[in-house]
Amino acid sequence: MQGKQGNIMRLKLFEIAIISLFWLLLFSSPFLFGQARDGIDWSHVFKVWQEHFVLFVLFLANRFILVPYLFLRHRQMLYVLTSALIIGVAVTGLHFYNRKPPRDIHKKIPQMSMTYSRKIMNQNQNPPPQRDRNPETGPQPGENQGRRRPDDPIQPEPIPSYINLLILSVLVFGFDTGLKTASKWLYSEQQQIILQKQNVETQLAFLRHQISPHFFMNTLNNIHSLIDINAAEAKKSVIKLSGLMRHLLYESDQELSLLQNEVDFIRSYVDLMKLRYSKDVDITLNIPEEIPDKSIPPLLFISLLENAFKHGISYVQKSFIHIKLSFEAGKMHLLITNSKGKASENDSRAGIGIENTRKRLDLLFKDKYNLDIT
Repeated sequence: MQGKQGNIMRLKLFEIAIISLFWLLLFSSPFLFGQARDGIDWSHVFKVWQEHFVLFVLFLANRFILVPYLFLRHRQMLYVLTSALIIGVAVTGLHFYNRKPPRDIHKKIPQMSMTYSRKIMNQNQNPPPQRDRNPETGPQPGENQGRRRPDDPIQPEPIPSYINLLILSVLVFGFDTGLKTASKWLYSEQQQIILQKQNVETQLAFLRHQISPHFFMNTLNNIHSLIDINAAEAKKSVIKLSGLMRHLLYESDQELSLLQNEVDFIRSYVDLMKLRYSKDVDITLNIPEEIPDKSIPPLLFISLLENAFKHGISYVQKSFIHIKLSFEAGKMHLLITNSKGKASENDSRAGIGIENTRKRLDLLFKDKYNLDIT
C-alpha cells in the first residue's frame, strides 16, 4: 500500500517539476535568446514579462477552473468555447493596451516638426554641391547613404505581441490540458490498484475475524438446539447460513454487487445473530420492501454491523441494536444505533473496523459520501 502511495506522490512531483521547468524557461527567454552585447535591455525584459504574466494567469484559469470543472466532467464543447472566449478577451486587451499612445506624444510632435522644418530650410538656402557621376564607377562615396538599395534584403518585422500571446495561449492550453488529463488517468489507475488491494484486505480481514470457527460453532449449536424446538425454523436458519457463506465466498469477489443481494445478506446476518442472544436484547431491522435496482461495492456494511454486535451487547444490562436502511432521491441511508456496555469502553481494538470502513469509502466515493459517528 505504501508503495502505491509513493507512486502517486512521484507522479504529482513529476507534474510539478514539468510545469515549474516550463515557466522558468519561458520567463528566462529574454536573457537566453535576447541580444545582450550592450547590456541587458530591461525595458524589453519587463515588456516580455508583462506578456508572460498574462499568459500565466490564463494558465492558472485553465488548470484550476476550466479543466477540472469542464473538460474532466465531459463538457468538452463548453470547455473549448470558454477557452476561446477567455483567450480572445486577453489577446484583444493586450492589443489595445499596446496601441495606447505615450503620455508626452503631443509635446514631442511640435518639437520634432519644427526641427525638421528648419533642416529643410537650411538645405534650400545652402544646396549641396552637384557631383559628377561616373556611369562606370557608380555613385560617389556618401551618395544615397541611408537609402535602401533594390538588392538589399528586407528585414522581417517582429511578430506583434498580441499574435504572440494568441499562439502561446493555444499551445499552453493544449499542453496543460494534455498533461492534466494524463496525470488524472495515471492517478485513477493507481487509485484503482489501491482500491482492489483494499477490497482484498477487507474481505480477508472479515473472513479471519467475523466468519471464524467460533462464529460457526455458536451458530450451528443454536441451530442444533432449535431443531428440537422448531424444526421448520431450524431449516430456515441453515438456508440463511448457506446463503451468507455463498455471498462471502463467491459474490464478494465481484467489483459490484446488486443492492438486493447486500440487503439479503444483512437480513441473514441479523437473523443468525439473533439466535445467539435472548429476547432481552432488543434487535430490530427496518428495511423497505422496495429495493432500488442498483449495484454497490460488496460487503460495504459488514464492519458496521459487526462493530454494533461486538460492542453493543451486554449480558448484565439491557441492550439494544437498531438497524434502519432507507432510500431517498438516489441516496442510500444506513442508520445503526446500539447500546454501549462497559466492556466495549475499555476495548482498545474498538474503532479499527470503522476506520477501515472510512478508508474504503474514501477510495470508493471520495467526497460523495457521509459517515457520522456519535
